[in-house]
Amino acid sequence: MQHQELLAGFIRLHILHHAAVGDLYGQWMIEELARHGYRVSPGTLYPMLHAMERKGYLESRIERTGRSQRRLYTATPYGLEGLAAAQGKIRELFREVVSGRSDG
Repeated sequence: MQHQELLAGFIRLHILHHAAVGDLYGQWMIEELARHGYRVSPGTLYPMLHAMERKGYLESRIERTGRSQRRLYTATPYGLEGLAAAQGKIRELFREVVSGRSDG
């Protein structure tokens, strides 16, 4: 993915947003990100999910269906707090980037 370092923060926030709405799993998240123009491989996404879980933003559980299993992720209270903090910053940044002005 071009500009991966710059866009990684947006991807993390996108993950956190969906994890706050409900359970998500890796392949679904890859497809959801692709709908928004992000091309993220499993080799990029899964370490990101694991790191977000280690840092306390996400929690996961294994769901079994027959012989298959899937790891589902959801936002923790700490993750919801982080998302709320980020939403204010996103609004501020959006206004500044779209207007082309710097208020600071």
